[in-house]
Amino acid sequence: MELALLYSGGKDSTLAALVLERFYDVTLVTGSFGVTDDWQHARDAAERTPFEFERVALDREVAMDAVAQMVSDGYPRNGIQQVHEHALEVVAEMDVDAVADGSRRDDRVPTVSRAQAQSLEDRHDVHYLSPLSGFGRGAIDDMVAASLDVESGPSETLEKSDYESELRELLRAEFADASVSDVFPDHTQTRVRDVR
Repeated sequence: MELALLYSGGKDSTLAALVLERFYDVTLVTGSFGVTDDWQHARDAAERTPFEFERVALDREVAMDAVAQMVSDGYPRNGIQQVHEHALEVVAEMDVDAVADGSRRDDRVPTVSRAQAQSLEDRHDVHYLSPLSGFGRGAIDDMVAASLDVESGPSETLEKSDYESELRELLRAEFADASVSDVFPDHTQTRVRDVR
């Protein structure tokens, strides 16, 4: 069975792929709005895994709407959620049996509700999987320590391929540099260097 997993090159999406590989032919899929070339960081991380990699184009208008939402809200949650839902829709249109992401039990965003998952499955005739959704941060950290070599750092400086890097760039271009720090709180992210 073919599965497309939304992939950022970070620990969660890589760990999700490792969990699913026993049951599916996993392809790591990174969505890009074409704003930056940051998607290449996910490709580079994917090369260290046993999985195929693919880049898909996301609708730039969705990114613009998300950025406007973030500026209006003063925080990124709703904008990131919009983008994630759009990315799942795009990936569900691929010729696959299932789609997945690396969302965890303790994530605030993005999340996929039961109703959203069922709707995605019904409309696209795919299965939606979130293999890490039952695991808390401590368990994830233990599994990552046993299976991955990761680099951690501040989100604004770590080279990564999640939605945030392109959204930050759009914020800078459309609303000036100050709005990036106004919208995105300081937080740490990861990038996979190797699979053990």
